[in-house]
Amino acid sequence: MSDSSDSPRELVLLGTGTSHGVPIIGCHCPVCTSTDPRNNRTRTGVAVKTPQGTFLIDTSPELRIQLLREQIDLVHAVVYTHSHADHLFGLDDLRLFGYRLKHAVPLYCEEIVEQQIRAAYGYAFAPIDPELHYGAVPQLELRRIGLDPFELLGVRVQPIRLMHGKLPVLGFRIGNVAFCTDVSFIPDESWPLLEGLDVLILDALRDEPHATHFGIPQALAVVERVRPKQTYLTHVSHYLEYTETNARLPAGVMLSHDGLVIPF
Repeated sequence: MSDSSDSPRELVLLGTGTSHGVPIIGCHCPVCTSTDPRNNRTRTGVAVKTPQGTFLIDTSPELRIQLLREQIDLVHAVVYTHSHADHLFGLDDLRLFGYRLKHAVPLYCEEIVEQQIRAAYGYAFAPIDPELHYGAVPQLELRRIGLDPFELLGVRVQPIRLMHGKLPVLGFRIGNVAFCTDVSFIPDESWPLLEGLDVLILDALRDEPHATHFGIPQALAVVERVRPKQTYLTHVSHYLEYTETNARLPAGVMLSHDGLVIPF
């Protein structure tokens, strides 16, 4: 990984699909059987590339496949929005990076996410068997975050409080790009953090309302209020076909797709 200041600063959308992914197992609808690769959506996650390295937002169950597809050879850290399975359960794929870095991979998360990581991946925090080689289990270092901004690999990361149904989760603003997946309500104190955006990446599961996600009408209401230059809708279900949906969205709003690159 280059440390050159000339290296690009960009977000890569590793996955843009809902918790089932698209296509859904056993579904033969037009979207699930589409030949357009933009309708093939792995579970949601982001790679943030900086001159100092790459960090992830969430670790989806398809993380290995996503990193291979995007030719990302090394991950230096992860920040977590929340700990639902579709955002967490690729964590063991970090095992390779602790081995290559020769130190623990830092995980930035809230306290409740830390507790759930420790419960789900207890073997990563148990005393290491001296007979096992380094890297046999993930080498992880949990770093607690709240709502204060922090520096990571030379960029400022601003957490944004969001509500995912009744569950408090985080979005993140990095420069003038904000990533707000798995959201059904934005608290009053969070709106100022969405001002002046070049790009907003925003949850929009389907057209109809949902208890824990924005639908397209709710997402468009957010866009109308904060007026980013460009919006990409993510965490997309099989109810939204890529070309047809984009044809009816307003200017400056599009469905995202896996592999989309966003400079910042």
